[in-house]
Amino acid sequence: MDLRAVIFDLNGTVLDDEDEYGVAFGKVLQNLGVKVTGEVPHTTGIGVAENWPRLILKYGVTTEKSIDELAALTQHEYIGLLSTVTLKPGFEKFASEIKSSGLNIALATSNTYLVLDEVFKTYPIEKYFDVTTTAEEVESRKPAPDLFLVTAEKLGIDPRYCVVFEDAKAGIDAARQAGMKVVGIALNEEIKNDLKEADLIIKDFTEITTPDLFSL
Repeated sequence: MDLRAVIFDLNGTVLDDEDEYGVAFGKVLQNLGVKVTGEVPHTTGIGVAENWPRLILKYGVTTEKSIDELAALTQHEYIGLLSTVTLKPGFEKFASEIKSSGLNIALATSNTYLVLDEVFKTYPIEKYFDVTTTAEEVESRKPAPDLFLVTAEKLGIDPRYCVVFEDAKAGIDAARQAGMKVVGIALNEEIKNDLKEADLIIKDFTEITTPDLFSL
């Protein structure tokens, strides 16, 4: 392909943090009197606030707190766990390789600017990205393509010349709708099946190099 830009999702893609978000959602649910079974009660890739109507329905939650309040509590719990989060193996080496090749590189996340700022304070990865886009900048979240289309517009690059890295089905669908190629990040076979619409599926960034992207 005529590759000109690489766009990374943040949570579960650049950061290995779905367990931490699972703990964060679990703590808030527990404080609401819910007994959570399983490590990850939420749906990945769609955003924190977007998860709460689903969780309220799933667990029959009764609360006077608003969705925004529940999301804020979840983010507070997550930020408290940031020190236990790690970068996906190989990310920094791969990102450096992309930068050295002259390609544009961007971060597009369904998370908030507040959380992204905390991530950048914890991990020195902001230097890799030419532009960043957060949830506040789009009207519709994944699986809508808005996040990736806004990012491509910021870069001044046609979506056809972009590759997205994503770890969730909603993100894969969003990239597809944006007209972009997409690489899925899958930790196991179950997740791999969810990401089957991706052009390529890898476990982490140690399994890919920049030349591989031109072959998509």
